[in-house]
Amino acid sequence: MITMYVTYAGNGNTPFNREHWINVHFPLVLECWGPYGLERLAGFFPQGDGAGLIAIATCVFRDEAAMRAALNSSETARVMADVDLVTAVKPQRSLATPL
Repeated sequence: MITMYVTYAGNGNTPFNREHWINVHFPLVLECWGPYGLERLAGFFPQGDGAGLIAIATCVFRDEAAMRAALNSSETARVMADVDLVTAVKPQRSLATPL
């Protein structure tokens, strides 16, 4: 199992369409990356100032090969195009692996 964190930096004034992100974008991500091994997806909105973060997604893949296959798939273009409907902020990715 490997977890990819997708973070969006900003503040209270940064436009971010939460409704679209949860209700449209997440189902799209599952549709596009599920066949490659995306097992779970969740989204969080930090409380307070969020230390400069306005949203965090956790994408749990079967393994690193599955994550790389998903990211390198042609479907990733659909995922990234939809991000532009959520916010102008470019997401950052980081990885967590179990010890």
